Amino acid sequence: MSEAVLLVAHGSRSAAGRDELLALADGVAGARAGTQVRTGFLEMSDPPASTVLDDLLDDGVRDVTVVPLMLFAAGHAKSDVPALVLDAREHHPEARIVYGRPLGVDHALLALARRRLQAVGALGLPLAVLARGTSDPDANAEAWRAGRLLADMCQTQLVVSGFSGLTWPTVTGALEQLRRLGALRIAVFSWFLATGVLLDRMRAEWEAFASATGVGVVDAGYFGIEPELVSLVWARADEARAGAVAANCDVCAYRRPFPGLADRVGMAIGVGHSHLAAEHRHHTGHGTGQVLPGPDEGCAEA
Repeated sequence: MSEAVLLVAHGSRSAAGRDELLALADGVAGARAGTQVRTGFLEMSDPPASTVLDDLLDDGVRDVTVVPLMLFAAGHAKSDVPALVLDAREHHPEARIVYGRPLGVDHALLALARRRLQAVGALGLPLAVLARGTSDPDANAEAWRAGRLLADMCQTQLVVSGFSGLTWPTVTGALEQLRRLGALRIAVFSWFLATGVLLDRMRAEWEAFASATGVGVVDAGYFGIEPELVSLVWARADEARAGAVAANCDVCAYRRPFPGLADRVGMAIGVGHSHLAAEHRHHTGHGTGQVLPGPDEGCAEA
């Protein structure tokens, strides 16, 4: 095949989490014939995304669409994956390599989250939406946006977003806010694609909270592998192929000064928190002096 889609995931120490993401790739591949679908990871899991991309190009594939399997546009989607794309473009100028945007706060995801909450009888309960924490204020704000939209879908007027780490509020902090506002039972939805170590850790935290406070916590799960998710991945790929990707960088700390993060503006991509992207450049001798990506390729981050 001369055409391929490369799905790039973060990676997990959890074998079950890795298997779920590979199952998603199988679903994406099975939804359409005629396009090769491969999966690579940035860290913790094999195969590395850089190796998969190189293998595709070395095998003669000349049209690759790279889609980040990431929910929000934080460092990996803004920096690490674009570094791989730009590196591959530099060393394979004969190929067309385009980059899609993250899955984002999409209606399909919101509807799936609502279905998860409905399945456990949690519609209308005070709601905690728990996401992976980042050092990117823009990405963290998207988690709050997801929480508000999901609350409106679920007919609840009490919602807080919380994070697995790196930023505030913590899982326990988010649940405590709801308790202080009078919640006796709380619905928890984890804004995660697949299971993993972070989900297990968060679950232990809310179980400890429930035991200590007597507040009931209803676990509505996470997205998991569903047809809506497969369709959304293809929507992101089609968008990238058509050249219609538009990233909102109005408050991105890598394009505009942000208090406390001013040194990030204009920072080269693929440096700092780049994991296998940086290792790939080191092993191949490729340079790190990449230009900033265009609007369809995300922003730059350390």
